[in-house]
Amino acid sequence: MKDVNILTKNGIDVNHGIELLGDMSMYDSIILEFYNSYNERMNKIVEYRKSMDMANYAIEVHALKSDSKYLGFMTLADIAYQHEMASKNNDINTVNNLYADLINEANRIILIVKEYLQSKVEEKNEVNPIPTVEPENDSVIPSIVDNSVSIPTSSDDNNEGKMKILVADDSKIIRDFVNDIFNNEYEVLSASNGEEVINYVKKDGNSIKALLLDLNMPGVNGFGVLDFFKENDLFKVIPVSIISGADDKESIDKAFTYPIVDMLNKPFSKETVKLVVEKTVNYNSVS
Repeated sequence: MKDVNILTKNGIDVNHGIELLGDMSMYDSIILEFYNSYNERMNKIVEYRKSMDMANYAIEVHALKSDSKYLGFMTLADIAYQHEMASKNNDINTVNNLYADLINEANRIILIVKEYLQSKVEEKNEVNPIPTVEPENDSVIPSIVDNSVSIPTSSDDNNEGKMKILVADDSKIIRDFVNDIFNNEYEVLSASNGEEVINYVKKDGNSIKALLLDLNMPGVNGFGVLDFFKENDLFKVIPVSIISGADDKESIDKAFTYPIVDMLNKPFSKETVKLVVEKTVNYNSVS
């Protein structure tokens, strides 16, 4: 059994993560996925910052903020939020001034996670040294994750004959969470923004039986998708339920002016997700 004290003694709010993800087994699965995607994620952040592509930078740090919050990495989530706000305002100076804080906290977290996962990782999978990043340092994040550390997958990889559901959320944590729940029952399609949702629907809309839609996504957000559905009379084809923060009453009220089926308030449990997805999948057959 892994020692959760490794996380808690280093300021990680594990209980917050379990409130969302349901149990420690699911938390461990998702934290491993976060670990394995770290290099790809952080190298994108480095690339967009160096090229001063603040639009894409904002998307990446927004996703980092969301995933960090779901796993209880609260300090990293707060720093990523500051970067998100600065990059949305094209405030490059603030991004640069806070850059060392972001990189060093991300490196700190991933080393803690590495130590926590060590009981599941072979000794040969060593962590490379991580240098301190200064504000003026444009160094690329060093590779610290061995590719031989694999994510557990379902033994049933054959999706032939399964109904398709589409989950749209900027957080990979949420998308993976829904996939882990339903991948034995449905073929779970994944979208990180509204543009991807619209492309899925244009390409394969008749085979998608339900859409679980986050309202707060970068680029084309959930309301852009809802407008697209309304303009093309798609609610009768693909039932939609929304994902939103419970404190965002204005957005929730606005969403219910569309013919949506139900909603999920963050944080939510595995049982709640199951209830809402099944209700959405079966909506047109009972309405």
